[in-house]
Amino acid sequence: MIDSIQIKETAPSEAPMDLLLQADPSISKVKGYLNRSRCFVATLNEESVGVCIVQPIAPGVNELMNISVAPEHQQKGIGRKLLQHVILSIRDAKAERLEVGTGTFGYQLAFYQREGFRVDSIDKDFFLLNYEEPIYEDGIQLKDMLRLAITFTE
Repeated sequence: MIDSIQIKETAPSEAPMDLLLQADPSISKVKGYLNRSRCFVATLNEESVGVCIVQPIAPGVNELMNISVAPEHQQKGIGRKLLQHVILSIRDAKAERLEVGTGTFGYQLAFYQREGFRVDSIDKDFFLLNYEEPIYEDGIQLKDMLRLAITFTE
């Protein structure tokens, strides 16, 4: 099945909002970064099953703002294939660095580290200060954001 996945860059206006909201529950925040970003969509049999949004934040620096796979398609390698595609696309665009922030220190941390991201910093109280409603994962309220980065070298 993973071989049947197609990944294409698409217009931000065509991004599957339902998938984006799985990774970031704030529709206003998603809409705030979406139009300034690059959008990559993974499809299976013409159905959107994954999405990744990357935004330039400084010259040569991009931030992975959102990555999500439909629940019924998780744990099948789609997210990994999507992330690998995005990393190559950003590197091929001559970026120097790709950053990502996560509030979850378990599976997501390992997911990013397997692809070469390294812990860069911790943004204390990020989720408390930037979201009106508390966000919970696995019964734990997200408070701090762990920042990771991958630096591209020639």
